[in-house]
Amino acid sequence: MGQLIAENNEARGGTTRRIYEALKAQILGGTYGPGDRLPSTRALAAELGVSRTTVTAAYEQLLSEGFLESRQGAPSRVALLHEHEGTKPLPEGAPSPPAPRPEAPVRLSRFGAALGEGATWVPPQSGGLIADFRYGDLSAADFPAEAWRRTVNAALRRRRPRLAYDDPGGSAELRAALQAYLWRARGLRCAPDQIIIVNGSQQGLDLAARVLADPGGRVAVEDPGYVMARRVFAAAGAEVVPIAVDGEGLRTESLEGLEDVKLAYVTPSHQFPLGSVLSARRRQELLAWSERSGAYVIEDDYDGEYRYDIRPIPPLQTMAHAENVIYLGTISKSLSPMVRLGYLVVPPPLRAVFAAAKQLVDRHSPVLEQEALSAMIASGAYERHIRRSRRSNGRRREALLAALTAELGDLVTVAGADAGLHVVVWFDRVEKAQEGELIARARAAGIGLYPISPLYGADEAGHRPDRAGIVMGYASLEPAEIGRGVAALAEVLRRWGG
Repeated sequence: MGQLIAENNEARGGTTRRIYEALKAQILGGTYGPGDRLPSTRALAAELGVSRTTVTAAYEQLLSEGFLESRQGAPSRVALLHEHEGTKPLPEGAPSPPAPRPEAPVRLSRFGAALGEGATWVPPQSGGLIADFRYGDLSAADFPAEAWRRTVNAALRRRRPRLAYDDPGGSAELRAALQAYLWRARGLRCAPDQIIIVNGSQQGLDLAARVLADPGGRVAVEDPGYVMARRVFAAAGAEVVPIAVDGEGLRTESLEGLEDVKLAYVTPSHQFPLGSVLSARRRQELLAWSERSGAYVIEDDYDGEYRYDIRPIPPLQTMAHAENVIYLGTISKSLSPMVRLGYLVVPPPLRAVFAAAKQLVDRHSPVLEQEALSAMIASGAYERHIRRSRRSNGRRREALLAALTAELGDLVTVAGADAGLHVVVWFDRVEKAQEGELIARARAAGIGLYPISPLYGADEAGHRPDRAGIVMGYASLEPAEIGRGVAALAEVLRRWGG
């Protein structure tokens, strides 16, 4: 009986909602104008074949929101609404609404002002495209759904004596699992409490900026490089100093004379986006500069799991004189960018302050996901998944390189193909100034391309090629899609006269 009453109440509530929505739409659309009488609740209930109580509830909602007005013993009338989009114009002689107040100036903190008008998240627009070469995306087919489901379910079944906030540095199980994994996969030795679990590498950068970058201080970054790293340091109030890169990675000689720089951000194992590897000589020079100046180095190993024609490159933190190196890792490229987990490996003197900063920002990363990832690593499922993903992405890479060679030949130069999940394609017969037009023409032909220009700083003189360039991701596409997309791009260039 109780269940039947609940179902009846739910059905009545749905009917009330539909009546309310219909009357509100008629008022806003002008069917009922200001001052017009509505049918009585009794009459409308009889017309609709519902109870009077149901109609009365809809009227009461409209009254509470100011769409209706009512006096004791008088019928409900439409309230005199101010004119706005979708309403009937105010009747002649009706009082004019008060003039809008001028907008007060927005007062922002230094952090808020530093954010400026910078772009935020832009949703992918892949619908209707032959191929979308957006970099950073992964194929949903590669995600180990069954293994992830098992570990999440096992974590949910764990009985806890109470629900409480967890260690801001991360769960002990995940840090222990990552310690062992980093030694096996990257040759990196550390203590578990040197590992700080974060919500993706972006939060790791944010914590480093908060802890190590002073307002007005200087931070060296690669140019071209990761835009979100530049933005997070600028938002912290730091002056971003772009350092050019070449075929050997960061031009470390440019750091000399920058003794006031106390933080540097680098991608030494696979420079983003150009793909070069920081040479052994420059690695030593970078660490010597760090030791001499007291500057910290953030080593972003964002796609260290993907190596094809080259041997895995040991992290900076495995070398001598690496006491000031902060290692930044993520599962966004190895598992999914939707699972917001990453990790920092910080020097022992920084363990406490980074844990305190993490606690201040968001207490700790989600415990359920930490437990699931820990179980995947401990069982070997995570590394089996990485091996499968490396093979799948190796096939995609081969398909892309073969298609670029077959369809575009000497029209393009490809860089950064030895590792990672993207390549840089330079169009040797398209000028840099025509990059935007190339992107637009490709989009019109059903191909999603993404320019390299935004990854350079404002002062790119001397090291930015005077050619159009794109960053081509392939990890979300299948080989057949890649082939069709490159063929369509070749047709765009032929019609253009490129």
